[in-house]
Order: sequence, then structure tokens, then C-alpha cells
Amino acid sequence: MAHKLQGSRPEGWLLSLLMVPVILITLAPVVRLFIEGITVDDQLDSGLFTEVLLRGSTQSALWHSLFTAGVGTVISVLIGGAFAFLVALTDVRAKAALVFSLMIPMMIPPQITALAWTQVMGPSSVLLKTLGMAPPLGAPQPLYSPMGIALLLGIQHSSIVFLTLRAGLRSIPPETVEAARISGAKGLRVWWQIVLPLCLPSLAAGTAMAFVTALGNFGIPAILGIPAGYSTLPTLIYQRLSGMGTTVLSEVAVLAILIGAVALLGVFLHRYFLGQRAYGLVGLATRPLEVRLGQTRWMVEFTLWAVIATILVLPILALIVTSLVPAYGVPLSWETATFAGWHETLFRQPVTARAFRNSLLLATGASLVLMAVSLPLAWSMQRHPNRITRIFDVLVDLPYALPGVVLAIACILMFINLPFTEYTLYGTIWIIFIAYLARFFTIMLRPVQSALQQLDPSMEEAAQSAGAGLACRLRTILLPLTAPAAAAGAILVFLTAFNELTVSALLWSSGSETLGVVIFNLDDSGETVMASAVSVTVVLVVIALMGAIQFMSKFMPKGVVPWQK
Repeated sequence: MAHKLQGSRPEGWLLSLLMVPVILITLAPVVRLFIEGITVDDQLDSGLFTEVLLRGSTQSALWHSLFTAGVGTVISVLIGGAFAFLVALTDVRAKAALVFSLMIPMMIPPQITALAWTQVMGPSSVLLKTLGMAPPLGAPQPLYSPMGIALLLGIQHSSIVFLTLRAGLRSIPPETVEAARISGAKGLRVWWQIVLPLCLPSLAAGTAMAFVTALGNFGIPAILGIPAGYSTLPTLIYQRLSGMGTTVLSEVAVLAILIGAVALLGVFLHRYFLGQRAYGLVGLATRPLEVRLGQTRWMVEFTLWAVIATILVLPILALIVTSLVPAYGVPLSWETATFAGWHETLFRQPVTARAFRNSLLLATGASLVLMAVSLPLAWSMQRHPNRITRIFDVLVDLPYALPGVVLAIACILMFINLPFTEYTLYGTIWIIFIAYLARFFTIMLRPVQSALQQLDPSMEEAAQSAGAGLACRLRTILLPLTAPAAAAGAILVFLTAFNELTVSALLWSSGSETLGVVIFNLDDSGETVMASAVSVTVVLVVIALMGAIQFMSKFMPKGVVPWQK
């Protein structure tokens, strides 16, 4: 019988040492936000809460958020669902390339997505002017509308539906479909009566998460909605805080609680549907179900790649074309082509270099700190579970599930005055760093937890029996075996934090600009050519980092890289 791992005082101290600061960073700001929204002068008072909720601007922004997120989710389901069914269940070729390409729009910052698409359409589109297809001057920009916002939200988050649904489809035992075919079921009847019911929980879970993510999206509604006077809750919070400053913190706290409550409802639905995925199937799917398309395969493949070209290649091409002209709206030709915008923004504008440095330092620092904390914390939570660790494990997803503007407001309230001191983190780069730690902690923790669950504890037990202490076991056993998962989590944290805007839009100050903030400010000030040049640079970095993850996936455990099988 294997020797059972025994708890020790150093291990208990390690768990306490890690849990306290992690809880203060990840969960305490959310609690502080809730208190601010329901109290006045430290007394429970629902007056302000009721007043803000009954305002016409609040109700209008709430309806706009629900409409754009709802319609956007439908679009995400149509795109992501179609790709999931065809990639997971049929014999289409180049599946890895299709999946990789579909993931790129989700990894590209939403403000770049909105900027790129505004350059695909409208009378000032450099691409359309170059092709001689631009509408006449004075024609409206069709994307400055509710449906324009919903369309880009749907494209941005279709990968979420795709990933969740594909996971459910690949778990369906092919024997169930084969049995239905033997019984006489054919074609769409198999899909409608067998495949669709079995994957409905996964589809519903992906739909709920796509809705939550669309609800908290700031970049797309800001770039497309603000010029049209169309406010959603995230942009209303941004406009109130940027216009009035910290004097309206209590008011925006109520708005943050409102959007957070709607988002949490979606999160609970997501978890509920994920919990309904079990259908009592006998055994596991030893091989994925595959439907042969026959002579229609080339047509299906052409359609899939046409969609990829439309939602990925076309907007990037529009960005590149715009970045090469002397002024926005000038057609690209051999005479007008210039790299002046690139040179100005990348080499002469100090704010761009500073933003690259800040984003690089913030993303790298967050990745390294979270990697250093997550491994021992995940191990302590797994080996020494208690009521606190179980509650924390349930709530740790909260800062990531909540919209970024909600977390930003929570961090402002928490760190505008540090307890027992006269210092403040508001207006410094440190408040952005702490917000990144809170928001992306779960991205690092979950892969490490998954890797630890696959490890046989007998190796640790043998080492402990031989006298190996805690530090020795962590260094020689756990670290080497979980390093691939930790490295993948660190890369994903870096990739997400490097392009972040939703949190930093409310927390940045002069000197602490991030890349997302610079792109948003350049476009807002009319410097579209320079904004396009920075955006193309960021897109290239994103694709390069995703390529690095793809290359490293062969050395990582299965399931670590989300777009892998």
C-alpha cells in the first residue's frame, strides 16, 4: 500500500502565505465594489442604487448592451457552430490550419477588430478607394450602428462557441451514430435526432459564455458606438469616469454591479449547461466521429476558407493598405505608398515606444508572477483541501468572468487609498499590473491544476518517505512535470495581457499607456493611419506568439493548448 502524504507545518504555512495575498488581489476588490454600490457614508442605503438604475441613460445603455450582445451571440453561434460541426465531425482537410485561423480573431484585440472593419467599409475606406469600389462621399458608415456592433461582436467571439461545442462533439461515441444508421436513420435525421441532442449542453454553455464576453466587450462598442452616440454599459461607465473623474465612483460602481450581475447570470448558465453534458453513454469515444463528405468536400472546404478570408484576411489587408498611405481616405498607388505613418508612430512618437515597453513589461511580469504563484498554490489546494480552498476554487474565475470595466472600477475603489497609509496606486502603472494579476490568474491556475490532477501522487509519497522536504519535492518532481502546462499558461497570459484594453482604458494615466490605449486614442483623435500601423504590428506579434504556442504544443500535455485536439 502506498504511503500517504502527510501534511506538515511548512506546507500549511505555504498555503496560508499564498492564499492571503491572492484573495486580497483577486476577490477583495470585487467585494469592495459591491459595498460601494449599496452604501452611503458607510451605511446601507439603496437610494443611489435605485436612482442610477432608474435613469434613462442607464436603462438605454442596458438595453443596448443586451441587444448587441444577444444578436452578436447569435452570429457567434452560427459561425462557431458551423465550423465546430464541420471540423469535428467531417473529413475536411487541413483541420489544424482551419482551427488556428479561426482562433486568431479571438486573440486580436477588439479595438483592432473594430478599426480594421471600419476600413473595409464606408466612403473613406482606403481599400475600397484603391479598388474603385468606395461609396460616394457622405454615405454613412454602416458599422456605426447597433447591427454593426453586433456583427463584430459575433465575429470576435465565435471561437468561444467553436471550442466549447467541438469539445462536446468529439466526446460523442461514434457507435451511437453507427447504431442509428443500422436502424435506418440517414443524413440530416442522424444529425437532428442523435448528434444535436447529445451536444446541446456544450452548445448552450458556449452560447452563454459568448454572451457574457460580448456583454463586457469595450473596444468594439467604443470605436463603433461612441461616434454614433450609441452607448452600452461599458462605454457609459468609461464616459462617466473619463468625464467626471473619481467624483462619480459611487455612481459607476452601481453601473458596474448592474453589468456584473447580468454577466454572472451568464456564467452560472454556462456552468449549469457544462454540468449537464453527461448522458449516461456507455464507455468513452476511443475515436472521434467522422462523416465522409464525398464529392461535396471541396465545396465545404472552399466555403470554410472563404469565411476565414472574409473575417480574418480581408480586415488585416485593409489595415495594411491604410497604414501605407499618407492620409486616411487617399487611394493606395505607387505614387502614394509611404511608410511615413509607420516611421512616425513606431520611431518618432514617444508614447508608442512607451506603450510597447509598458505592455511588454506588464504582460511579462504578470506571466512570471502568476506562474511562480500558481504552481505551489495549485499543489497546496489539491493536496491539502479545506473549506477556504474549495470556496476560493469556485470564486477564482470571478475576476475573469466579470467585464473588464467592472474589475477596473473595483481596483480603483480598492487601491485609490491604501489602508492605513496616505499612498495611492491610482494613476500609476502598478494598479494596472495588479488588475492584470487578478483578471488573468485563472488562465494560469486552471492548466496547472489540470496537469497536477494527471500526476500520480506516489512519486511525491516516495520522495517524502525518503526524507525529501517540501522545497525539494516542488523543485525536483512537481516543477519538471508541470512545467509544460505552466509555460503554456504563461504564454496565454502574455498573449492576452499584451493586447488588453478593457481594464487599462479606465486605469491608465500619462506614462502608463498600454498598446490597446494608444490604438484607441490614435483612432479617437483621427490619426487612423498611425493607428493602423500600430495595429498591424500588434497583429503580427499575436500571430507570431500563437505560432510559438502551436510549435510548443508538441512538447506539452494534451488539452493545454485550447485549439489543439
